[in-house]
Amino acid sequence: MATAILKRGEGRRFKAGGLWIYDNEIDSVTGEYENGDIVEVCDFNGYFLGRGFFNSHSKIRIRILTRSADEPIDAAFFRARLMRAWNYRKRTVDTGSCRLLFSEADGFPGLVVDKFGDILVVQSLALGIDRFKGMILNLLIEILEKDGVLIRGIYERSDAKVRLKEGMPLHKGFLSAPFETKIQIEENGIKYIVDIENGQKTGFFLDQKYNRRAVGQLCRGLEVLDCFTHTGSFALNAAAGGARRVLGIDASELAIAQARENARLNGFEEIAEFERADVFEYLPALEQAGKQFDLIVLDPPAFTKSSASVKNASRGYREINSRAMRLVREGGFLATCSCSHFMTYELFTKVLALAANDAHKRLRQVEFRTQSPDHPILWAAEESYYLKFYIFEVTAW
Repeated sequence: MATAILKRGEGRRFKAGGLWIYDNEIDSVTGEYENGDIVEVCDFNGYFLGRGFFNSHSKIRIRILTRSADEPIDAAFFRARLMRAWNYRKRTVDTGSCRLLFSEADGFPGLVVDKFGDILVVQSLALGIDRFKGMILNLLIEILEKDGVLIRGIYERSDAKVRLKEGMPLHKGFLSAPFETKIQIEENGIKYIVDIENGQKTGFFLDQKYNRRAVGQLCRGLEVLDCFTHTGSFALNAAAGGARRVLGIDASELAIAQARENARLNGFEEIAEFERADVFEYLPALEQAGKQFDLIVLDPPAFTKSSASVKNASRGYREINSRAMRLVREGGFLATCSCSHFMTYELFTKVLALAANDAHKRLRQVEFRTQSPDHPILWAAEESYYLKFYIFEVTAW
């Protein structure tokens, strides 16, 4: 096994509990290796620090698997971690549809597995873990079936561009016998058609499960605007919660078509309507028309995927939140979030305060929430904490 030696004084985040070692922190690598191999990591003085996947194509040069010198990386190693991940989900979430593996937060760097009923959707984003993917999936299915959970099929959605940074081609397709890739799931008592082949990421955003429910509980008798509705999940939770009217908007025609289908599936087509529109253009038009709503949801895609674009992203979040606050009726509600790891809690909170000042509105916090427990936040691994979700009552100054 090759050994990576850190530079003197480097690896501070890793030594504090982090799971990544960057290219500029490594002094040298001794021994023979190929990209994707497991290497040992030692400090500048030879002190053993851990083992992980090495990849010279990536700025994240080493993804740590273990800090133990005596722990072999084999089937038993992965089985134990899979058992821990599955037992954790059974204790914390509805496992009908949930994230079974959340990358580093579950000890599987770069690997995501979502469960939609009896279908698994896999996303493999790191070269090292990709080599173990088949074995991990076989072990996972074995563990689930021993617990009476039968899996009908597996589909891979390893088509995220981040794979290119790992020197890996994009790929998607069946890892089992083919099956219909539009499948029906139920979450919070609401039915959805999930397109695992063509939908965003793995097909459905499971991380907002309980945030959607929290919004729905506020909606009885209200008129609701759901911005960036995607396939209508917040809108349909609002309708299920007793909203008198719901309008969902999204820039994607495909998403809007799916949202309408989901509304029909649940019998909400008379309550929830959907329009294709750019939120940044639509909100000013609503304001100019003097339109207002009792509750507005802002669930935008990540405006920033790197630290370099945080400043521009902050302006975007500030603008849509300020406009939404002006569109909320006195004493109404705003549910707003950011799903970018780089938009930190502190920065997002500051941006919302600035937006409220711009809109001459006062915010009274109802709730602060984050991603659902099947997307666990691992302390010291900052990248695992990405979703910040506020619900506010909005009043005039």
